[in-house]
Amino acid sequence: MGAREVGLPAEVRADGLPERVTIWEVGARDGLQNESAVVPVEVKLEFLARLAAAGLGVLEATSFVHPKWVPQLADAEELLSRLDFVDGVRYPVLVPNERGLDRALAAGVRHIAIFGSATETFANRNLNRTLDEQFAMFEPVVARARAEGLDVRAYVSMCFGDPWEGAVAAEQVAAVGGRLMSMGCSQLSLGDTIGVATPGQVEAVVGAVVAAGVPVSDVAVHFHDTYGQALSNTLAALRLGVTTVDSSAGGLGGCPYAESATGNLATEDLVWMLDGLGIETGVDLDLLVDTSAWMATKLDRPSPSRVVRALRG
Repeated sequence: MGAREVGLPAEVRADGLPERVTIWEVGARDGLQNESAVVPVEVKLEFLARLAAAGLGVLEATSFVHPKWVPQLADAEELLSRLDFVDGVRYPVLVPNERGLDRALAAGVRHIAIFGSATETFANRNLNRTLDEQFAMFEPVVARARAEGLDVRAYVSMCFGDPWEGAVAAEQVAAVGGRLMSMGCSQLSLGDTIGVATPGQVEAVVGAVVAAGVPVSDVAVHFHDTYGQALSNTLAALRLGVTTVDSSAGGLGGCPYAESATGNLATEDLVWMLDGLGIETGVDLDLLVDTSAWMATKLDRPSPSRVVRALRG
C-alpha cells in the first residue's frame, strides 16, 4: 500500500469528549526557538503560510525575548512586518516583559502570551526572578496589554515536574495559575516542560486548577513527548473538558532552559487521534504532513512525528 493510500483513521466517537478542539500551533516559535542553526526568515514565513493553508487557526509566530537569550527569534520584527496575515487566523507572540510588550505594540500585535513558572528553581533560571517576583514582572505587562485591547494568554511551565525540584504539587500549579489569571489573562496553558506527566497527574493538576476558580474552558494543555505520554495525557485532559491543545508541527521543539525537554507533541499525531475520535479541528492532515515533511528538509533531518514518518516515509 502506498503512503498516500493510507488515508485517514477510522472515525469512532467516544463518550465524554468535546465536539471541537482548538489547536494552538507553536511550531514557528517554540518549535524553532532551540534550533542551533538560524532558520532564514523566508523559511519561517513560508512555514507560517503553509500552516495557515492547512487550516490551523492559531499560529504562535515568534517571541520578543531578548535576542541574546534566543538568537533564533532575533528576526521577530522583520518576520511580523513581512507576514501575510490570513483572515480568521490569530498570530500570538510571546512577550517576556514590558520591553517585549513595547516591541509587540510597535509591531501591531493583537495577541500576546506571557510565560511563568510553577517552580522556584525554573523561575530563577528562566526569568531571573523568584516565584513571587515573577508576578510583579507580569502585572504591568498584562495591565498595559489589556488597556490596549490585547488578548493575553498565560503559560505556566514545569506544571508536572521540574528537573531540579522533582514532582510539582498540583496545588502549587493552581496557585500560580490562579494568580496569573486574576491579572486579566484569558487563557492558562499548563506546560509539561520536560514531558514527565502521566494521565492521572493530568487529572490532578487540571482538577486543582479548576477547583481554584479557573474555568476549564479557559485551560489549555501543552505536553512534551519525552516519555511517549503526550497523546495519552491529551486524551485525559479532553475527558476533563479541556478544548485547547498546544502542539508543534512535525514535533519540533524543546526548551532552551531545560536540557531534558524533548520535542513538543506533534500536531500531526494530535490531528490523527482527533480525526479518529470524530473531533473537529478544521485541519487538513495531508497538507499539514506535507508542511512538516517540507520543514524537515529545511532543517536537514527527519521529522520526529510518527504520523509524518508513517505517511511520508
